[in-house]
Amino acid sequence: MNFIEMIKNRRSVYELNKNLPVVQDEVFDLIKDCVRYVPDAFNMQSQRVVIVVGQEQDRFWDAVYDEMVKFTGGRFSRERTDAFAAAYGTVLYFYDTAVVEETRRQYPLYAENFHDWVMQSNGMLQFAVWTALRTIGVGANLQHYNPIIDNIVSEMFDLPETWTLVGQMPFGGIEKSPDVKRIEDINIRVKIEK
Repeated sequence: MNFIEMIKNRRSVYELNKNLPVVQDEVFDLIKDCVRYVPDAFNMQSQRVVIVVGQEQDRFWDAVYDEMVKFTGGRFSRERTDAFAAAYGTVLYFYDTAVVEETRRQYPLYAENFHDWVMQSNGMLQFAVWTALRTIGVGANLQHYNPIIDNIVSEMFDLPETWTLVGQMPFGGIEKSPDVKRIEDINIRVKIEK
């Protein structure tokens, strides 16, 4: 499969289950490789990941539900978090502010750009993991319950306070494939000047 085919196959899959089509360690190794090789400005290596599986997967999504109920005054659907808990696991994406600040000190001329660059790197990491998972038959989707859940995540997994949560990616076996994706006319989105 060529790279464009891989991109085409990456989709938001919301109906996931706990039946991985590959062994768990293949998923873990794939995610580690993505973290290892996705570029980061000035090679600062600021990206961090926590992979949550098993009982921790259920505990995590129960805690997200509890926080969202508090935040919304009870107007949050349990079905949403139950659907994510039904997945095999969740990739939690972070960046380390200590690494970013140290790099900013080393390169003060570019200091104001580092927040944008670290978010670009995190986005590339999310895309790389998402696409790579799909190449081995694993479905995923991307959620953003941060910053509402930041404190509980940090406490739950005993993380350094310098780790900033960016997104949550439930992954697992594909229970149901998504519908065909509507794609806008590419000539509206891409302008070519000659």
